[in-house]
Amino acid sequence: MTNELSDAFYKTLLENLYDGVYYVDLEQRITFWNAAAERITGFSAAEVVGKKCSNNILRHVNAQGTELCVHGCPLHGTLEDGKDREIEVYLHHKKGFRVPVSVRITPIRDSAGQIIGAVEIFTDQSRRSEIIRELEVLKQEVYLDGLTAIGNRKFATMNLQTRMFEFKTMDIPFGVLFFDIDRFKSVNDTYGHDVGDEVLKMVAQSAANGVRKLDALCRWGGEEFLAIIPNVSQAKLMKIAERVRVLVEQSWIAAPDSPELGVTVSIGATLARPDDSIESVVKRADQLMYASKQSGRNRVTAG
Repeated sequence: MTNELSDAFYKTLLENLYDGVYYVDLEQRITFWNAAAERITGFSAAEVVGKKCSNNILRHVNAQGTELCVHGCPLHGTLEDGKDREIEVYLHHKKGFRVPVSVRITPIRDSAGQIIGAVEIFTDQSRRSEIIRELEVLKQEVYLDGLTAIGNRKFATMNLQTRMFEFKTMDIPFGVLFFDIDRFKSVNDTYGHDVGDEVLKMVAQSAANGVRKLDALCRWGGEEFLAIIPNVSQAKLMKIAERVRVLVEQSWIAAPDSPELGVTVSIGATLARPDDSIESVVKRADQLMYASKQSGRNRVTAG
């Protein structure tokens, strides 16, 4: 096989991988971007090849919200020391929301063994497709919010009824997160409702990727969301709530006159109590959410 045929073969192979693959040179400029990378990130090869991944493209953050392009970039580390690395991070999708990915980084060397670049392979760990499959089983045309592609209020009510029954009869605890987008009216007033809709979708998907597989995330109405968290302790509930808050804070979309339009959420977190009804546990979470707003917004209040 000639070098030309060999190059074409390997490029075709890389283009057909399920995992995202991209190469960078020593200056961390992207030199190759496969079809799966386009699918997972929303960015086409034409948009990213020749640019650095830190140029408003992937901008990885960890679960604590630390931006790795600024603090401890694993790709830069591999280019420096030649060591393979694996890490779980959240990348920035073109539409603004955060996507959990498992990343593997390996150096690329020339025939003399000198590092000339690196390859990053990333696997989508998003649960968006799982959510959609679950909701299809439950007649997604009835239980899916048409704009955000998460559960709607009817689905939330049904799920709350199930969790309350489990709590009352089998003592299986559950918690509720009630959260609202901070200053959302100003987004609509400044940029229009089309941009507002994109912000709602961004928040929904980042939040969906911050909760666990067994949790239910729903749009309660307007810019309000409800997450139902089964089989959870107070400490774990707070950890999940904080992860949702951080991922939303670290998400953004491009809007007119604002290349990085981001929002925050205020969250109320509470565990169901023995004397609770569905209405009382949701009301308490709602009141705690307002306490977060009164305390300065972009925070979690538990009770």
